[in-house]
Amino acid sequence: MPAKWTPDSWRARPARQMPTYPDAAALAGVEKKLASYPPLVFAGEARDLKKQLAAVSEGKAVLLQGGDCAESFAEFSANNIRDTFKVILQMTVVLMYAGGLPVVKVGRMAGQFAKPRSTETETQGDTTLPIYRGDIINGIEFDPARRAPDPERMMQVYGQSAATLNLLRAFARGGYADLHRVHGWTLGFVDRSPAGEKFRELADRISDSLRFMEACGITPDAVPQIREASFFTSHEALLLPYEEALTRVDSTTGDWYDTSAHMIWIGDRTRQLDGAHVEFCRGVKNPIGLKCGPTSDPDELIRLIDVLNPENEAGRLTLIARMGDDKVMQKLPPLMRRVAREGRKVVWSSDPMHGNTIKSASGYKTRPFDRILGEVRGFFDVARGEGVHAGGVHFEMTGQNVTECTGGAEAIQDAALGDRYHTHCDPRLNGAQALELAFLLADRLRDRAVPMRALAAND
Repeated sequence: MPAKWTPDSWRARPARQMPTYPDAAALAGVEKKLASYPPLVFAGEARDLKKQLAAVSEGKAVLLQGGDCAESFAEFSANNIRDTFKVILQMTVVLMYAGGLPVVKVGRMAGQFAKPRSTETETQGDTTLPIYRGDIINGIEFDPARRAPDPERMMQVYGQSAATLNLLRAFARGGYADLHRVHGWTLGFVDRSPAGEKFRELADRISDSLRFMEACGITPDAVPQIREASFFTSHEALLLPYEEALTRVDSTTGDWYDTSAHMIWIGDRTRQLDGAHVEFCRGVKNPIGLKCGPTSDPDELIRLIDVLNPENEAGRLTLIARMGDDKVMQKLPPLMRRVAREGRKVVWSSDPMHGNTIKSASGYKTRPFDRILGEVRGFFDVARGEGVHAGGVHFEMTGQNVTECTGGAEAIQDAALGDRYHTHCDPRLNGAQALELAFLLADRLRDRAVPMRALAAND
């Protein structure tokens, strides 16, 4: 049996991808201050998400998880939050209409400020500095003072996350997500794209359906889901001092919850069984995600599942496959097969972004749209072949009109990447590309809609 868990028991374990702060006293002061601040999310909300994810694990719902690669202080604005939320709503109605199933909406928002890196340092000319690890840790500018890890940045992340959550709750519950507004969810550049034209046609069909439902007495007053949306937040639990400081005891259950987000996940670089990140996440009751890369081993995965979800609770654990277009058909089947054979209750989700990052001829990191789509298709094909529910998708995307991923119907070329390349870390799908991918994904959901509806009817 594992040793007794406490919010700080991770400190006795090896911790990868963590910065070394030059002033330990300043770090301790920030941790103490954060520990006295109100929670950002509530335990009851995390439990609601767990219930919805349990439905995904049973094939009765679909998970859509998306948002920024890494949130930044520079791009923080109400318009950016609104536009990303708007694209997620668009993707939701496309997937819901195709699959005939509820869509569980989880944003990579209000906390996704830290990023794992493949190197510890960066060298320019004769100068070597610590690598940029996200705005919660240090600055992106190549300057010794800005690259030094600064614990005060955690305070700014807390404030920005609180403001983001406040706005997201207002959008989700205040009428902005009302299906009657479906025509108003288009953005200017998305509206001019091929995906935008398809979305307008879908919006017309939804509006016709709403008019029919209202004629039958099914109104927003009777069915609040028509005018409101459940929306949850998530991020990688990478900077553990921040996560520990926001971990609280739920007064109704006595359980520990990480109140920095509804869902947190463990990255592919920090999923060691004896590591600090697994140790921290095993003790909180939030829904947990676990990235599974091409080096994942079936035996090790079962051990990780048993540590993170010892009670085999549906909705507790989401396995997020990030294999790469060229590896998904080879690497994913043994994992899915073993987990199914052992009877472990998990949600399987596809992250088609991280395994498909390349360096373009112009020197930019990018992700070709065809490779992203290829991994999603491979994920669904493997799941079908193994008799496993393909539960959802996990995208890095933004509502901004960026040029960071090549291809798609807009046919963004390598030479155009520099036009609007704004990411602080990894390339993101723009709104038009994200919506286009949702329509392509909808075809796969439509194919499986009949058997999944039959499964739900038999339960």
